[in-house]
Amino acid sequence: MWRFIPRIWSLLPNKNQVKSSNQYRMLCSSALQPDRASTCPVSVKKHLPDPHQQSGMEYILYTPPAKVRGMTTLDKEAFAQTVIVPALRVPKEVLNKLVKSLKKVTIQRPGMRRVMDVEGSDDKLLLLDPGSISSPSSFSDAEVEALQSFGVPLDLQQYELQLTYDSLKSEEVLRAVLPEGQDVTSGFSRVGHIAHMNLREHQLPYRQLIGQVIMDKNPGVTCVVNKTNTIDSTYRNFKMEVMAGEENMVAKVRENGVTYEFDFSRVYWNPRLSTEHERVVALLKRGDTVLDVFAGVGPFAIPAARRGSTVLANDLNPESYRWLNHNCKLNKVERKVSTFNQDGRDFIRSAVKQELPALLKGTASVHVVMNLPALALEFLDAFRGLLDQELSCDVNLPVVHCYGFSKKDDPQRDMVERASASLGVSLEGRCSVHLVRNVSPNKEMMCVSFTVPKEVLFSSEGKQTESIEEPAPKRQKCEEKTD
Repeated sequence: MWRFIPRIWSLLPNKNQVKSSNQYRMLCSSALQPDRASTCPVSVKKHLPDPHQQSGMEYILYTPPAKVRGMTTLDKEAFAQTVIVPALRVPKEVLNKLVKSLKKVTIQRPGMRRVMDVEGSDDKLLLLDPGSISSPSSFSDAEVEALQSFGVPLDLQQYELQLTYDSLKSEEVLRAVLPEGQDVTSGFSRVGHIAHMNLREHQLPYRQLIGQVIMDKNPGVTCVVNKTNTIDSTYRNFKMEVMAGEENMVAKVRENGVTYEFDFSRVYWNPRLSTEHERVVALLKRGDTVLDVFAGVGPFAIPAARRGSTVLANDLNPESYRWLNHNCKLNKVERKVSTFNQDGRDFIRSAVKQELPALLKGTASVHVVMNLPALALEFLDAFRGLLDQELSCDVNLPVVHCYGFSKKDDPQRDMVERASASLGVSLEGRCSVHLVRNVSPNKEMMCVSFTVPKEVLFSSEGKQTESIEEPAPKRQKCEEKTD
């Protein structure tokens, strides 16, 4: 067959003789017709699958062997499979330039080469995505022009590609293993080296296999955990089960240029709040004061201190308090942050009450951050009658950023009404409400921001108000740091 190579090339005009990409495509395609197969350097022996004939569905390259269905202990060898993919034979000297031009249609598989050697030749085989390319007519005009300019004929060849466990995506593995028709999850939250998942009931029998797959397919993940209950409303952490990997729960993460370390199993950390942390911190100016009522390990407090603010940061959880101090030192802001281990209401009625009179007489802004979405709105009543006597009319009143969850059809109105009820005055037209994120269907996390009204801060009505309190801590501590 190779003796016919000069003949086929003589039938194909060069790029100077072809005036359009369509003409070039048609000429190259005609050389591949069945009645001329004997004249082709490499003939197409089998019809390549046409992705456009899949009833509008996404082309699926990998069809898992039936024996992997229901597997609970991972057997990587069982996933091996040979598939047929289209390929182009490309001269070595133009390969790199052509790959750039065809990057949208080359095969993309985890850990898999898309360029293969040709035995006895310097030419290379460039593997193409069968979901994009099934015939010469599948190429775009720009791609055809690139092939024409590099002198590469539209001669699609077949290549037997060996797919193994290592070349499969996590979704493909899990879809093959879990019972047919059931939800497949491969999503997780990344916290340092830890992947945190929320498995459903039907996925639990496969949790060890799922954990191993997530760890295999995500470099840097060395521990996979599953949440076993809802967040504890006292300390905002939850029990978790290690599904795969090491049982090291001390994570190191970097968010918005700040490094944090903490025991993920004993404190609250949500990687989905990075944008919100950045949004609030961007409101601050050098010299401002931040009063962080539910500070956690410091995602608001530490960036605020780095921005030049003076910070009072509090958290009831002794573990959060410990890691808050650790992270202040880690980021060299310990002199700018005073830390407290108190109930949120006690913190407002003691440390905040003590600092406010002097702050209200100043010119720098005062921001109060209350990020405990499940309960924070109910703590707003702690500001009622907080100060004993009125100051001058030009007092610098604090701005509160209070977070909450809402399942109402109108979450903005819900937040305003609940905040107003807790303060004892209407905030209608006196506040702004920001959508932080969608937590789940019909559940939003919101932030209501407002300047504390004078009639609230200096009112005598709320001094005896009873409301939901955080459970009393085992002990209370306060570390004061000065410049």
